[in-house]
Parts: sequence; C-alpha cells; structure tokens
Amino acid sequence: MSVATFVVLFLNGLANGMLLFSIAAGLTLIFGVMGVLNFAHGSLYMLGAYLTYWIVVQGQLNFWVALLVAPLIVALVGGAIEIFCLRRIYGQDVSFQLLLTFAFVLLIEDIVRLLWGSAPLTIPQTQFGGTVQLLGRTYPAYNLLIISIAPIVAIGLWALLKWTRWGKLMRAAAQDRIMAGALGINVPRLFTMVFVLGTWLGGVGGVLAAPLRTISPAMGDNVIIESFIVAVIGGLGNLPGSLIGALIIGQLNSFGISIAQRAQVAFPFILMAIALLFRPQGFFGKVRR
Repeated sequence: MSVATFVVLFLNGLANGMLLFSIAAGLTLIFGVMGVLNFAHGSLYMLGAYLTYWIVVQGQLNFWVALLVAPLIVALVGGAIEIFCLRRIYGQDVSFQLLLTFAFVLLIEDIVRLLWGSAPLTIPQTQFGGTVQLLGRTYPAYNLLIISIAPIVAIGLWALLKWTRWGKLMRAAAQDRIMAGALGINVPRLFTMVFVLGTWLGGVGGVLAAPLRTISPAMGDNVIIESFIVAVIGGLGNLPGSLIGALIIGQLNSFGISIAQRAQVAFPFILMAIALLFRPQGFFGKVRR
C-alpha cells in the first residue's frame, strides 16, 4: 500500500468517523441523560437529509442555509415527540420506549415517502469546492469540510456539559433524576431540552451526510445500527467514548474495504461483540450503580 493510498484511506475513515459521531452523539446524549434508547434517531437523521434536498435542490438555496434550517426543523419534530408522546411513558418498562420510538420510525418513513417518493435522490457536490490535490491524487473537498465541522460539534458539546448551567443540570439529572427534581430542577423541561438537542444533532448529521450518500427512506436503518455499535463500544451515555468509538468504526470501514472487502461489513459487529463479552459497559464507560 502506497503512502498516498494510506493517507486517502485514513482521511476517508476520519471523515466517516466524524460524520458518524455527529449522528451518534445525539443518541448517546439522550440515553446518557434520559435513559431512553431512541430507535427513531436514524429516521430523524434521514429527515434531515431529505430537508437538505428540499432546501438545496428544490429550493435552490445555499447548503449553509440547509445546515442552519434543516436541523432546527428536525429538532422541533423531536421536541413534539418528547412532549406529546415520550413524556407519558417515563418510569415505565423500557419496552414501551422501544415500541413507541419504533412506531415513529415507521411514521416518519411513510411521511417522507408521501412527500418525496421512494426513489433514491442525490445532491451534487458542485458547491462544496470540488476536489483538492493530495499527494498527487484528487480528494473531495467536502470530506475535509466534514472533518473540520465534526470537531466543532464535539468541542461545543463538551463545553456545554462542562461549563454551562444547563450542562450541570443535565449531569445532575443523569446521576439521579429524583433528587434533581427534589432540589427544584424542572426535570420534564430539562428532558425536553435534551431530546431537542439530541435530535438537532441527528439533523446535523443528516445534512452533512446528504451530499455524500444516496438519500432514501431506508438510509436511517444502517446509520442507527452503526450508531448503536458506537454507543456500545464507547459506553452508553459517554460522549468522549462515542467520539473514539466512531473514529475506530470509521477506520475499520475504510481500511477494511482494502484489506478484506467481503468481510469488511462484519468488523464493527466483531468489535461490538468483543466489547459486550469483556467490557459490557463499553471500553470507555463506567458501570452503572
């Protein structure tokens, strides 16, 4: 393998990993604070991609407008789901959460088919700078854009949880929601804010993925599986672990194609199995007491 090929594969893995983290971070945040496994997260990501197509292709607007507007619409949808549906089943068995969020998977997919049809859609990368020269090879400039945006998301989340009042409230509710409520924290409103933020992150991932991947109603299915793998590897509710897990999965997918193309799809599942066997709380997670 030449140096140029190695660098290209590494950058591809880095871009895929950063994109996956942008999606999985919302899933991890929602579970870490609320204890909710949101099956609908992949469908909300898919909705963000379709909204990007609607804004950029059908609306003939700039990609940056889509990056601003589409996640906000997805976040509003997420807020409505939490307020009118999820809030009613807190404290009940986890199966109720799984069934309810899976119902929204079917509902959102049907709405998307009604609005945009079932045919695959694409967004041209013409407004993203085309390609750049890298060690004598051409490389998509848009991949470099993703590599630069995702760390901003990671740093912003870390700063929010570490230094802001809302971040301290989130950490308090994650530790003990009953005690947090007893101390005067409005836990239902806090949960709504967390769910809105988590679904906004899913929408951001959908916007970033739209120019890279074929947009279809089924595109959320694969990404929710990868997001759960990232969450299991990094530790459910552990954002730094999710970042490292996403980067590992990105590199496995990138280099796996050149090393063992037929077996590449199995590598993330093998890593997840190792994590579940030897460290069920995740490589970077802590045992919940």
